[in-house]
Amino acid sequence: MAKVGIFFGTDTGNTRKFAKKMAQQLGEAIADKPVNISKASVEDLLAYDVLILGSPTYGDGELPGLSSGVQESWEEFLPQLAGADFSGKTIALYGLGDQAGYADNFVDAIGILYDTFSCCNAKFIGFTSCDGYEFNRSKAQIDDKFVGLVLDEDCQKELSEQRLNDWLAEISSAWK
Repeated sequence: MAKVGIFFGTDTGNTRKFAKKMAQQLGEAIADKPVNISKASVEDLLAYDVLILGSPTYGDGELPGLSSGVQESWEEFLPQLAGADFSGKTIALYGLGDQAGYADNFVDAIGILYDTFSCCNAKFIGFTSCDGYEFNRSKAQIDDKFVGLVLDEDCQKELSEQRLNDWLAEISSAWK
């Protein structure tokens, strides 16, 4: 059984909160303690065969980072991936967004993560249906699926726990 690394970017703490919930539900025998991406290196990520990566989306579809007015995060980390090879690594993504307030760029950040890590030869799991969400556009959408778990703590907070539980049950098969 592979140990799972959980890395996240956050400002308000919601993405961290879900990272901690995932680690708790998976248990310490499966998942290591979540790490803020601002405190991680590419080598830290490469140490795992299975990664869960999370991010909120800021402003007009931006990654969290200095240019969006928050602490260092994914925006500063992603350029470090140039030349990194994630062949043989399995990645599951999760993102937080506001489908009503940001309907034209809903959870774009995980779409950016997906594109970036795809260029590094990673394999992805955990795609979820777009059904049940109301938005116009998303970089995280491929056909009728999101590239990962999508949580909306602003408009659909009451659905987050069940979505998380269902998603963890699905992706857990990747390392069993």
